[in-house]
Amino acid sequence: MTIALGLATTGATIATPARWFGLDRSHAPMLQRVSSTTPITLLSAPVELAGDWGHMLPRSIDQVIERMRHACLDGVRLVSDRQPTRLRIDEHTSEPPAIWLHFDGSSMAWIIVDIGERDWSKLAYQFGHELGHVMANSWRADAKPAAPCQWLEEAMVEAFSLRGLGRLAKSWKEAPPFAGDNAFGDAIAEYRENIIRGYTTLADSQGLTRDAAAWFVDHRSEMEATALVPYGQAMSVTILAEYDRAPHYVEALGALNRWPGRTGIPIAEYLRRWEQSCTELDASPQLPLRLQELLRIS
Repeated sequence: MTIALGLATTGATIATPARWFGLDRSHAPMLQRVSSTTPITLLSAPVELAGDWGHMLPRSIDQVIERMRHACLDGVRLVSDRQPTRLRIDEHTSEPPAIWLHFDGSSMAWIIVDIGERDWSKLAYQFGHELGHVMANSWRADAKPAAPCQWLEEAMVEAFSLRGLGRLAKSWKEAPPFAGDNAFGDAIAEYRENIIRGYTTLADSQGLTRDAAAWFVDHRSEMEATALVPYGQAMSVTILAEYDRAPHYVEALGALNRWPGRTGIPIAEYLRRWEQSCTELDASPQLPLRLQELLRIS
């Protein structure tokens, strides 16, 4: 069963599996080896490739994934006490990007992507969105998404991916992983700007840019009932601006969904529990507090 909740134009989701997909051993090399004495984090967990990558070279795939992972996570405190010890990136040609909620009891986070041949911008974008779900503790078998607050998690992880794309574009232009490929940094930046431009148009048409609290009141019943994509996309631009204004806000994602009910509780309670979770993990609670202020949720 697949539950479509994604924000990306490519249809990012969280999915629950009916079966286990085996690893394609031809793409099994790890991006890095981690010492057994070093605590494993989301930034250092070994990565393996699975699925049908066509004629794409594993080393090139590895480079893009690793650069995007660092773009998203470098300088971010990883506070979660539920970080995976392994990441699997699985290319499917007939399914939308997703977190695959597998029931084997392992500590592996399983990310599904769906990209075209050597479409590195799309790979980075889809991977960044799903990595955001992993950071938000939405990767284990019990992480089934639920209304009424799933739309907000989707908005936050979409903004997380867009933030990472901006940093990736800059680093690629300054020090590309492939010799002489500096100009591709501009292509990544253009890809990102096209997404942001579309989301900004949505936000304007929905009234979000005029008054976030009034926007929430006007559209609350729809977004909470169905996690409708356009509202999360519009909100992601607002959250991206908060990440850019206060980079330490990003660490609060690691404190999400550590309580019974996860996103399936009213938003006032959701933000309150998130703030408490930040305190428990010694993380900044400023992002949930800022969202309370923006949406005027008491």
